Amino acid sequence: MASIAVTKMSSKGQVVIPAEMRKGIKEGEQIIIIKAGNQIIMEKVSKFSKKLKEDLIFAKRTEEAWKRYDKGEFVEMDFDEFMKDVKKW
Repeated sequence: MASIAVTKMSSKGQVVIPAEMRKGIKEGEQIIIIKAGNQIIMEKVSKFSKKLKEDLIFAKRTEEAWKRYDKGEFVEMDFDEFMKDVKKW
């Protein structure tokens, strides 16, 4: 059964997890936070799937690459030019 509680964020960006929601979470335990639109999801790292962690890391890198692309930080070239540069590596 889902539980609902209300909390607020401090001026330092800290959010208190209400006591009834922190059962089973130990002090110092790492928690992953995922923001998707208006939703914020929290999950204990110890219960998080390794595959999903890898997917999130990839998604973050992809998002950062798109931001660099949007800023014009990429160089456009055709396939042959690209292959010449690859051979230099």
